[in-house]
Amino acid sequence: MTVDGSYRLSQLDELEAESIHVFREVAAEFEKPVLMFSGGKDSIVMLRLAEKAFYPAKVPFPVLQVDTGYDFPEVLATRDRWVDRLGVRLHVASVEQAIKDGIVVDDGRTPRNRLQIGTLLNAIEEEGYTAAFGGGRRDEEKARAKERVYSHRDEFGQWDPKNQRPELWSLYNGRIHEGEHMRVFPLSNWTELDVWDYIRREAIDIPSIYYAHQRRVFERGGMLFSESEFNPLRDGETVTERTVRFRTVGDLTLTGCLESDADDLDKIIEEVAASRITERGATRGDDKFSEAAMEDRKKEGYF
Repeated sequence: MTVDGSYRLSQLDELEAESIHVFREVAAEFEKPVLMFSGGKDSIVMLRLAEKAFYPAKVPFPVLQVDTGYDFPEVLATRDRWVDRLGVRLHVASVEQAIKDGIVVDDGRTPRNRLQIGTLLNAIEEEGYTAAFGGGRRDEEKARAKERVYSHRDEFGQWDPKNQRPELWSLYNGRIHEGEHMRVFPLSNWTELDVWDYIRREAIDIPSIYYAHQRRVFERGGMLFSESEFNPLRDGETVTERTVRFRTVGDLTLTGCLESDADDLDKIIEEVAASRITERGATRGDDKFSEAAMEDRKKEGYF
């Protein structure tokens, strides 16, 4: 309540209301939506918003995880806690199984993260999903900054950044033809700082690796990576134990961490507020292959 007696929403309340509106619009408009859920902070916030959008009813669609086989155990444990608490159906699309089934080809050079594309598109086609919620935000990366809330994908799952639909006055065009689907991004207008403020406000359960902890790591390409059987050391690389945390989570062979003493939400928010590099730019190796790495993947059907 303001001094003149009028009611005004806070920034977080406005963002929450916009996201909830998107969830309800999609549930009303599309025959078979699904929520892409990695167990990371953005997808967890997205699932919390979906929970609020339909409460006291259950979330009316399943969650889909594309499993590279190289996921952090702490992330999978958090995923399972959320799925169990909400009673939603979990659909796991395994990259490993997709390789065995010949859906994607492992040539020994292509990262598992890129093999998620074919695995995801196959899962969407097999299940007949007509809309897939994603946790992408426009502040993360310049290709994502181009994307609308409703992102049309053609019958091959491809995205054309030059052929997007207007979204004036928050009116969304969800019309699709047979075989096409829509990617929907309820967090488009959120920032990383907004996400963390919301996690603190809502006391949201997130993976422990977002908080500062001791971990055995090694340096590669200017980033710190977690010691793992999936991350064999190269010549000249050595493992040390440091106090680190992750700003984003994904394929552990490509997801770096940073040295930090931010072991609670207040410290994380202070750290993020002072940062001038997005979490993807700072700690995601898959975005460092080229200037257009993310856009190239999105055109092929990536998240």
